[in-house]
Amino acid sequence: MTGAFGRRNALRFALAAFASLALAVSMSRAADDFIIVQSTTSTQNSGLFEHILPLFTKKTGIEVRVVAVGTGEALKNAENGDGDVVFVHSEPDEEKFVADGWGVKRYPVMYNDFIIVGPADDLAKIAGLKQAPDALKKIAAARAPFASRADDSGTHKAELKLWDEAGVDPKASSGSWYLETGSGMGATLNTAVGKQAYALTDRGTWLAFANKDDFKILIEGDDKLFNQYGVILVNPAKHPNVKAKEGQAFIDWLTSSEGQTAISSYKIDGQQLFFPNARPQS
Repeated sequence: MTGAFGRRNALRFALAAFASLALAVSMSRAADDFIIVQSTTSTQNSGLFEHILPLFTKKTGIEVRVVAVGTGEALKNAENGDGDVVFVHSEPDEEKFVADGWGVKRYPVMYNDFIIVGPADDLAKIAGLKQAPDALKKIAAARAPFASRADDSGTHKAELKLWDEAGVDPKASSGSWYLETGSGMGATLNTAVGKQAYALTDRGTWLAFANKDDFKILIEGDDKLFNQYGVILVNPAKHPNVKAKEGQAFIDWLTSSEGQTAISSYKIDGQQLFFPNARPQS
């Protein structure tokens, strides 16, 4: 009896140990079934990710964890191996990221536009101008407050390009009328409202921004304000820790008809924030 009892106990212990091991392996796989996406504050602040990521996770079981920073910082983080995918909006920097071997391939995903917003009294009288650089010239001439992200983001890069086209060096006036926040889009818009300052913002963040006060869109529609987003898998040849299969699955979904429909269906007060324009994959 003792021998049979001992064998039954040993069997129970073995089965329990096997079940514990299986559970541990399952939990380990579940805990590892996520990717890190280095992205911009605009995709986060606009609410887009809250809308589309649950749809991707439901379909694939892959969780997406977003690090929302400026485009420049997102690309630097990815170069350092901190992330599996970058989802940003500065095409020249994205192309350089791939050309330098840090990314595998750049895929266009969607676009919207930049706008210049400001207080209703419009000190520099820019409302209605057709060209964004002309508006910036008038802001500089009036020494009207302008809040800049000054954070190497895609929005900041677009702003600096517009200042250059306007023939104005705003940094020469940093600390007076040119206010460099070093912050994301939402925080910079809060500064603009608090200081009654103009600001360049992406339309998506503006539509989602709740603290508008009397601010209005003053400049829009200039072709120079086009804002394209792209997505890139971080190169696993540079960083073996990159989850290439899962990261590519996210990219494939974003650029598929299902992902593109998810992007286009995101609206605030009936207004579409992003417009999908992925190319068919070869």
